[in-house]
Amino acid sequence: MITRLQGIIERLSATEALVDVHGVGYGVSVPVDTWEHVKDGSEGTLWISTYVREDRLELYGFAERVTLTLFELLIAQSGIGPRVGLELCAVPRELLLRAVQEDDADLLSSSVKGIGKKRAEKLLLELKSLMEKQPELFRGSGSTNGIRANQFDQDTIAALAGLGYDTQTILRALKELPPELSSTEERVTAALRAL
Repeated sequence: MITRLQGIIERLSATEALVDVHGVGYGVSVPVDTWEHVKDGSEGTLWISTYVREDRLELYGFAERVTLTLFELLIAQSGIGPRVGLELCAVPRELLLRAVQEDDADLLSSSVKGIGKKRAEKLLLELKSLMEKQPELFRGSGSTNGIRANQFDQDTIAALAGLGYDTQTILRALKELPPELSSTEERVTAALRAL
């Protein structure tokens, strides 16, 4: 089992990276925040989850070990595969924490591609259980880069998702918004200009 790769990291398409370890290239799927975090062509380290099934072997990489732990706990839950787990790991921890604290399944379903309302309600229960057992998984991570909670109001995310944008693109755009934008309409307009 591969648990860590250290080598030259090349960014491929969004959420895909190649790690060259002494001439051997490993294809790794990464959350968008990890993909943005690595410098293309420079040496780096990724914490790896090796996903093996009878018909495939896939590697999922993370800049931080705590995110790797969160990912592995998520995919151990019924109904959450590695793609949805990767999508959840790309969501800022502050947003996941807010959804759990406010028991807001709509926030989860509008924030994560592939999660409907019923699945979001079930996922909230699992996230609450994880938060009680391992609260350190939901503390802010270094990859959130000063994200403000008001950027992620449900209406802004839902409006942008309704226009066909995926979760990772939406969160990336919202992260870049100026702090003085206070209404949903202002945030949506500014995000659309940035996209």
